[in-house]
Amino acid sequence: MESPVTVDDASLLAKIAQRDQSALSTLYDRYAPIIHALAFRSLRSIEESEEAVLDVFAQVWRIADRYDATRGRADTWLFTLARSRILDRLRKIQRAQPATTVSMDALELQPKADTTDLFEAVYIKQRRSQVMAAMQTLPNEQRLVIELAYYKGLTQSQIVVETGLSLGTVKTRIRLGLSKLKSALGSKEAL
Repeated sequence: MESPVTVDDASLLAKIAQRDQSALSTLYDRYAPIIHALAFRSLRSIEESEEAVLDVFAQVWRIADRYDATRGRADTWLFTLARSRILDRLRKIQRAQPATTVSMDALELQPKADTTDLFEAVYIKQRRSQVMAAMQTLPNEQRLVIELAYYKGLTQSQIVVETGLSLGTVKTRIRLGLSKLKSALGSKEAL
């Protein structure tokens, strides 16, 4: 049974660097489905996608000590490894079967300076789904003020005018709602 406090990715990588297999398992459970989906989009093969996921986590096991938190987020580092392994598999497939059709999405795996990174976009989409599910667990009055503040971009004073609530009530409901969201999402990094 997992503890109520979720260990952040950087801590997991530090533990993996010390050969903690349970940390690798936790990281795998957290990211394997995302990496598999990204790999499948480019490779169009369940087997190749599964192999790509295994390649990524085998590499994480070997080089976790190279992760440097000062140079970027742990998930970004992981997605960079994934992109490399997926591209390696695509190249291997193209060399072995040059006449087969390989997804053109693979050509877009290399991030462009002026566009959103595919891996980041998938991560954001998954995180958005988690936040939306957590929002549904909030009491209606807390969900309302959070939606007004974060989705409509209203200030607390504007929320007072919109809802007719007192400023203190708005502040309290936002604080309580965000606290519950934080707990529901299970991470200090969630918000």
